Amino acid sequence: MQVIRDNPEKQILRPSVVTIGNFDGFHIGHQALLEKARVLATDKREVAVVTFEPLPQAWFRPETAPARLMSVRQKLQYLAGENVDLVWLMRFNQALANMEPDEFVREVLVNTLAATEVVVGDDFHYGKRRQGDTRSLRQAGEQYGFGLNVIPAVEVDGVRVSSSRIRELLAAGELARAEKLRGYAYRTQGRVIKGQQLGRTLGYPTANMRLSAAPSPIEGVFAVRARVCDADGDGLASEWRDGVASLGTRPAVGGEGFLIEVHLFDFDGDLYGRQMEVEYIEKLRDESHFTELDDLVAQMREDERLARQKIKNQHGL
Repeated sequence: MQVIRDNPEKQILRPSVVTIGNFDGFHIGHQALLEKARVLATDKREVAVVTFEPLPQAWFRPETAPARLMSVRQKLQYLAGENVDLVWLMRFNQALANMEPDEFVREVLVNTLAATEVVVGDDFHYGKRRQGDTRSLRQAGEQYGFGLNVIPAVEVDGVRVSSSRIRELLAAGELARAEKLRGYAYRTQGRVIKGQQLGRTLGYPTANMRLSAAPSPIEGVFAVRARVCDADGDGLASEWRDGVASLGTRPAVGGEGFLIEVHLFDFDGDLYGRQMEVEYIEKLRDESHFTELDDLVAQMREDERLARQKIKNQHGL
């Protein structure tokens, strides 16, 4: 899979079927776009995905940036397993925000990607001030010689599937409902860093990670499972291990900054510097403040007991 960042140095001009979007989280609606693109990509035409980093909403209003469902790394890992030939990570900046709809079509779809078919959702907008829509894109296709395929919204239980709806469900601790809209469980990735090492002294060593995609849609204490990446960080080699994780600012120990702390059950290996992926199974509680360490340790024991039971129930044991 070829990955282009920012603007390509030269024209690609390989006949392609192009799908465009933010694709944060790659929920089942996004997956429908990819499936249509793959179906259309016959006769040696490539599947090309155009997506944006940072998300346009985060660029326009950084103070109210939406929670991220997926890091750039996770996005590329997902696409690498979906028979995608090319991914263009377009940097969203002032120049792109000022691009007129026809210029976007001409420079991106026609002059660079040689699009023969374009696949978008029914709410797709593009260009300066979102002036372009599916109607203008269809007219542009007639002018420049590509077909437009508009995929209707996917609904679950009568509700439109969207990244914003998934963020709402995750924030409310409704992980199972969010997974139904995503098609897979919510996961985070990050590199294990050194922390205060307080957990080790209390009998609960933790692997600490900063967010690789911020802000987080979830916080609190969760039953989880986790695995670590192989040596070069490109693959996920280890088996899943059960555990409990805390996400937040750690008020119980006077923490500063958002951190993910993962305690793996029955494990005491060295994970510093390794990439770890964490899958969230069920929320146990919100973060709490404790004035006494004994109270904190008692709560950690209860968290472990409850997490073990939740994971056992998930496996039907």
